[in-house]
Amino acid sequence: MTDQESALAVRPAQEHAAAEPAESRDPLLTAVGERVRSLRARRGLTRKAVALAADVSERHLANLEYGTGNVSILVLQQVAGALQCSMAELLGDVTTSSPEWLLIRELLENRSEPDLRRVRMAIGELLGTAAVDPARSRRIALVGLRGAGKSTLGQMLADDLELPFIELGREVEKLAGCSVREIHDLYGTNAYRRYERRALEETVQIYSEVVIATPGGIVSDPATFNELLAHCTTVWLRARPEEHMGRVAAQGDVRPMAASREAMDDLKRILDGRAAFYSKADLQVDTSGRTLQQAFEALRTAVRQAMAEAG
Repeated sequence: MTDQESALAVRPAQEHAAAEPAESRDPLLTAVGERVRSLRARRGLTRKAVALAADVSERHLANLEYGTGNVSILVLQQVAGALQCSMAELLGDVTTSSPEWLLIRELLENRSEPDLRRVRMAIGELLGTAAVDPARSRRIALVGLRGAGKSTLGQMLADDLELPFIELGREVEKLAGCSVREIHDLYGTNAYRRYERRALEETVQIYSEVVIATPGGIVSDPATFNELLAHCTTVWLRARPEEHMGRVAAQGDVRPMAASREAMDDLKRILDGRAAFYSKADLQVDTSGRTLQQAFEALRTAVRQAMAEAG
């Protein structure tokens, strides 16, 4: 056990993190644990993967996530690094950092999601980060988890609209000169996100009309997702977790959860962590329980209607 791990004390009566009643846990430790779980799910990482990257045991990370371990600052720093976030994001609300943040937070507190969306778009226009893109309605970007049908339906939609079809993951591999797995193994997740952002920027610059199938984790980086929302009409292809898993398995590939005995639980946590971000898409098409042709017709109808309304 490392010195850092020894600082993550486990209460003697605890045999398992989940066994302790929630009401008896320290509120601060519980809140930190919830943020760790949320960030892990949003990034699509298993507990084992985060523990390995943070150089702590999976048991210690489980204790942290359930709010039963009095974690040290050093361990929190390692976990934050593994989750590619700041300590401030892990520990609490960055909007306490200045008077202006506090005043802005007060204005936004308890606002509805539609109100917050309007504020975000207005701020983007004010700061010049969300200028109106006349080609936005002719760039169609499909978002969602693996197994939603982005590649298959995206190619069908591109053929129907007579537009180019781009798989952003392949553009990332072209930029890096190696596979996505090799990017993660050799350079890490942060490097992959940089390639992903660059691939999206280049695609937007090159194509004024295109259908793009995006990687499932593109919502993990707010800057990249903002870029996507600003320059493309986005469509969330939804499906039940069981259908996501079944479609990926049918392709002979169960990454990134092949080593997990709780693959379905992992997938559900990833979906829960990303759903709020996917829901920011302009359109949503549920492919659950539909044949390929039925799903395509639903997608085609939604996209063509949106393009007609945009003029």
